[in-house]
Amino acid sequence: MLLSINFPSWLKPEIIHGLPVRWYGLMYLIAFGVAYLLYKRQIKERNFPMSADDLSGLFFWGIAGLLIGARVFATIVYETSDIYRREPWLVFWPFRDGRFTGLQGMSYHGGVIGGILGFVVYSAVKRFDVREIADMFAASIPLGYTFGRIGNFINEELYGRITASPIGMTFPEAKTYSASLPWVQEIAEEIGLAIPSPDAMLNLPRHPSQLYEALIEGVVLWAIIWLIRNKKPFKGFTAGIYILGYGLFRFFIEYFREPDADLGYRLEIVKTDLPIALYHPLLSFSTGQILCFAMVAVGVAWLVVAANLSNRKPVRVYEKPAGNGRKNRTVQDREADRKTRRMKRRKAGK
Repeated sequence: MLLSINFPSWLKPEIIHGLPVRWYGLMYLIAFGVAYLLYKRQIKERNFPMSADDLSGLFFWGIAGLLIGARVFATIVYETSDIYRREPWLVFWPFRDGRFTGLQGMSYHGGVIGGILGFVVYSAVKRFDVREIADMFAASIPLGYTFGRIGNFINEELYGRITASPIGMTFPEAKTYSASLPWVQEIAEEIGLAIPSPDAMLNLPRHPSQLYEALIEGVVLWAIIWLIRNKKPFKGFTAGIYILGYGLFRFFIEYFREPDADLGYRLEIVKTDLPIALYHPLLSFSTGQILCFAMVAVGVAWLVVAANLSNRKPVRVYEKPAGNGRKNRTVQDREADRKTRRMKRRKAGK
């Protein structure tokens, strides 16, 4: 009996065969929609002083920064050829050889950098508290991220390393290996895969690492942050937890994911002769792991800084609008006003 799961044959990248509409693009739209609804809910439950137009503008600039950052970062960090240096317009050109291909190649880490720049600039222009904005984004983004990884799964990309585990999945487009290799024979025997001939090319099961990421970096991380969103000890706390948590979770999941074949390990402390599709030494690190390590460091640093900034006390719920068109005022604002009035009365009585 074959101890693995076959990738669903009915699942194709195109939603409708023959049309340039793909599940991956739809998953991005769903991700943005989920994040928007979760952010909107937080505004409502906290009476946060942000109009519908401000929310739309915030998401527009945040998403624009995310897409630009994700695409540019991918071409700089993950592209080994110099095609984009020679023809930079191709970075945002969705056609190849006269055929619509979409923007193939997006980097999560670049998207984070671009998205942060987008909403920080918008928040500064509109004079919103950047830390409050970041905290609400942190409680909204992870669940949306889940759908992006499902899109990767449907595209049969970013799959994991070869495994003999019962949860291994055979991806039809994955690289095949010669049955003459001893380690291939060993894996085939362990999972009960028949070898038709010594020269046969075998497609071995892989970890469905896209689904691991969708679950752990998406659902689990979101649930943790969503539960603590109204219990944060200081402004900027949940934003730091998101950066730290994502970096930590993905760092370990990367051990199940096959590194890019053209990049391999960027830092190899312990080397091996086995193919990267099969074995990942604990002390050899992929590009994703190095970037995630940087995220963990940034997350820790931000938590330390945010905990010591002035005006760090979080506002759980803002007061409702007074009905005169003014922005919502917090309880702290009103207490400050009362103190000011008391001081004025004291001075007037002297």
